[in-house]
Amino acid sequence: MFHSRVKALHQTQSNPLLHWTNLTNLQTYHTLRRPNKPNTKPRRERPHRAAAKLLRKPIPFVSDVKQTHGPEDALSLFREYHEMGFKHDYPSYSALIYKLARNRNFEAIETILGHVRDRNIHCKDTLFIALFQHYAKANLINKAIQLFHEMNTYNCVRTLQSFNSLLNVLVDTDRFSDANEIFGRCSQMGFRPNSISYNIMIKGWLKKGEVEEARKVFDEMLERKVQPSVVSYNSLIGFFSRKGELEEATYLLEDMRQKGKYPNAVTYALLMEGLCMVGKYEEAKKMMFDMAYRGCKPRLVNYGVLVSDLGRRGKIEEAKALLQEMKKRRFRPDVVIYNILINFLCKEGRATEAYKVLIEMQVGGFEPNAATYRMMVDGFCQIEDFEGGLKVLIAMLTSKHCPRLETFERLVTGLLKCGNVDGACFVLEEMENRNLELCCDVWEAPVVAACGEDSIAGMI
Repeated sequence: MFHSRVKALHQTQSNPLLHWTNLTNLQTYHTLRRPNKPNTKPRRERPHRAAAKLLRKPIPFVSDVKQTHGPEDALSLFREYHEMGFKHDYPSYSALIYKLARNRNFEAIETILGHVRDRNIHCKDTLFIALFQHYAKANLINKAIQLFHEMNTYNCVRTLQSFNSLLNVLVDTDRFSDANEIFGRCSQMGFRPNSISYNIMIKGWLKKGEVEEARKVFDEMLERKVQPSVVSYNSLIGFFSRKGELEEATYLLEDMRQKGKYPNAVTYALLMEGLCMVGKYEEAKKMMFDMAYRGCKPRLVNYGVLVSDLGRRGKIEEAKALLQEMKKRRFRPDVVIYNILINFLCKEGRATEAYKVLIEMQVGGFEPNAATYRMMVDGFCQIEDFEGGLKVLIAMLTSKHCPRLETFERLVTGLLKCGNVDGACFVLEEMENRNLELCCDVWEAPVVAACGEDSIAGMI
């Protein structure tokens, strides 16, 4: 009922962005504060943060916008609430921006941010951190950099957390030169790098294969009295383990212990991964049980290394047996463990078996995540079961997850080839709702299949 009302409103207003100029009289909501009075009553204890969150009265617009089906509906709902006299403030604007960001409607986001700036609404840095990540997913890295430099104009103080977030986005998107340049100017921006900042730069240098530069950053941490964390050591241990330089990795493990840092489950998982890469699966398995003797309880990540190695070597049945062994030891496999098994089954062309694992996972109380659905859709496409892929896609979209563009393209092409035009049109509509488009090359195969290669050549 709610969706139909919003849809009817949208039909009369084809472009909700055109109506933003009508919101110039929008006022921010201010809380009245009483003057300070002497505290004559005994002070009550504040409720726990989690309890306070439950007691907080929900904002109607924020609750409703989460239920909308697309960016146009969200924008129409925003305007409808305004016309009913609702005064939008930061929670409303941030909820709308999050909704638009998930649908990659960045044009609308920029318009809304302009209104936020004009009204001098106080913003939290978490909003901009989320936008950095969404811009990165859409390969709009320059937008993220620009937004970071403009944060102060949105009545928001740039924090070290936002600085680290941008730094991490740049490293993860292979814009390391930009990350290094910004890191070099951190003191000019008023930031003192912490262990997270240095860990991100270490990760960036190691990603480029520049281990000596990574060591220099590590040494700089010590010179500036910034204590290396377990993550700092894990980055270097992981690098050497993946290169098969296990002696160097083991040396770092001992150095870590001598300096009072306790290796965690990830530390041992990285060493186990190195052992598996050089064909020492049994030693890796032994290390998982030895780590308990040293006071570090094995975690799912350690089992994940073993399951991955078995799957990589095509020993799927042994991997399944290891899952059963986990359960006997009262380790409950999580989504990540199941995803590892699903991934290797799909790669071997056993998507039907992978789907059974997915069902087992759901029966066990775990909801599939975006990666689960993507692997399953791609797995069905690999064996050209496009009908099965479409069913998984529908479940994926219902769960508010979105496939990659490549998955959409492959599914559209396959559905057209097998004659399921309605299914292909459904996928295209979902792509349009997310501002995704098929490239010309993708259209070529179904057009040739429908019209014939000779006909196409004649038209050209």
